[in-house]
Amino acid sequence: MERFKDKVALVTGAASNPGLGRAIAQLLAHEGGKVVVTDVDEGGIVDCVAAIKAAGGTAVGWRQDVTSEDDWKATIDRCTGTFGQLNVLVNNAGIAVLRPVVSMTLEEYERQMKVNMTSVFLGTHYALPALQAAGGGSIVNISSVAGLVGIPFTGAYAASKGGVRLFSKTVAMEHAIDNIRCNSVHPGVILTKIQEVAMRDNPDGYASINKSIPVGRMGRPDEVAQCVLFLASDESSYVTGPELVVDGGLTAQ
Repeated sequence: MERFKDKVALVTGAASNPGLGRAIAQLLAHEGGKVVVTDVDEGGIVDCVAAIKAAGGTAVGWRQDVTSEDDWKATIDRCTGTFGQLNVLVNNAGIAVLRPVVSMTLEEYERQMKVNMTSVFLGTHYALPALQAAGGGSIVNISSVAGLVGIPFTGAYAASKGGVRLFSKTVAMEHAIDNIRCNSVHPGVILTKIQEVAMRDNPDGYASINKSIPVGRMGRPDEVAQCVLFLASDESSYVTGPELVVDGGLTAQ
């Protein structure tokens, strides 16, 4: 429970339960870290912070719109003001607008890019000075298998997640000298709150999805969180730039 001792992490998009951001925040706190969680869902953030504290962890949280430059400035300042430093940034917040390119509107496309890609730029841009001041750190950007292979109806989503992958590599190259590592994580089909609702509404469709995954099931948020913990911790001190795929073998086919 001490793998993340004396570290401070900011995790965006942490309100949904079950969700990747919440699972990541809970695990980092469980391993001794001080965790800042943000989301546009204020109620979900209050619940996430309460759950972490109830388990004996340290956490604070507040509302943040990751597409807002002003919100990013304020969030980084508040992180360092609260805990004195920032060691890890997990850019997890994202949305999925899944439809054929021919029927997607420009507004839908631009919203997808802004939430999934521009937010990663803004977060990285404003976190880098804080990470430099701390003597280094780790940035973990949550992408997707859709950022690696073609998947129907994911045009804008895939473009944003593919952008996250290559943006992460650029940051890794530019800031290796600062002892700042940057990696991307690419989950497959994970059983989050959104997936739970969809599975309940379409059980036959999800039975088919499970058959398409070599391990025969969807992943759990905690399985993604374990991979993020590795990249956020000093255990991955020589890992910067690559993508870590967490998909049960989906893209190995």
